[in-house]
Amino acid sequence: MASALYKTDFSRLKLLSRGKVRDIYDLGDALLIVATDRISAFDVVLPTPIPDKGRILTRMSLFWFDFLKDIVPHHLITADVHDYPKETAPYREILFGRSMLVRKARVLPVECIVRGYITGSALKEYRQTGTVCGIKLPEGLREADRLPEPIFTPSTKAEKGEHDVNITFEECARIIGPELAEQVRELSLALYRKAAEYAESRGIIIADTKFEFGLADGKLLLVDEVLTPDSSRFWPRDEYEPGRPQKSFDKQFIRDWLLQIGWDKKPPAPEIPPEIVEKTRKRYLEALKRLTGEILS
Repeated sequence: MASALYKTDFSRLKLLSRGKVRDIYDLGDALLIVATDRISAFDVVLPTPIPDKGRILTRMSLFWFDFLKDIVPHHLITADVHDYPKETAPYREILFGRSMLVRKARVLPVECIVRGYITGSALKEYRQTGTVCGIKLPEGLREADRLPEPIFTPSTKAEKGEHDVNITFEECARIIGPELAEQVRELSLALYRKAAEYAESRGIIIADTKFEFGLADGKLLLVDEVLTPDSSRFWPRDEYEPGRPQKSFDKQFIRDWLLQIGWDKKPPAPEIPPEIVEKTRKRYLEALKRLTGEILS
């Protein structure tokens, strides 16, 4: 197992931002996105990295960018470190396999979430109101039930350490404008349907996922990460059974462990024991193998 990368420190490059997982550098005409091995839960970055996680997320995003390019263009320029600008050369070994050179875009200030199954915060809201983000759902749905149709349930984009808040489509339209809101809703649903159909053929149910979009030269681009275990809930199809929590190939395993030990979801987060780290890593690797056929070398 490779050693984990918790944080980059490229002194010769201009650090633009450090997110929960990604470090982003400004290269002038483009951005360099580096996926570290940090992991977050409940909007808090945990102190223990998951080895190879950044490489897994990058490979999966590259796969999906290509698979979904007929629906919407994306911001990826290249992931080949040899084609990066020369100022990145001193860091090539670190960048290999876990970075992308991307177009600059004005990222929309909303998370574009699509749900095909009811779980997580959607289930909690449904049990209280019978709705999710203002969408009325049928009565009597159980945990992990498949929805009649996938639904678009946007949320705000919280600052680091804050929590995203689910919003209605109308609130989304007020934030980014009605025309743009309609556009990202239709694109998000189309992306989810194509990806979910493919994933099911590979033995994985995509219960829900989050997309991000940006504007460049007036055109919408798919940006950030796409359909990874960080941004989606992946369930093994052969073990799916509604009415209970599902086994997963995503960071729900970490969330469950944190709840089990009684963490209050506030910083500082606890260190993750080695056995939980390894089990999480294996789940991410299995998702990569099932969805892309790739085995991390």
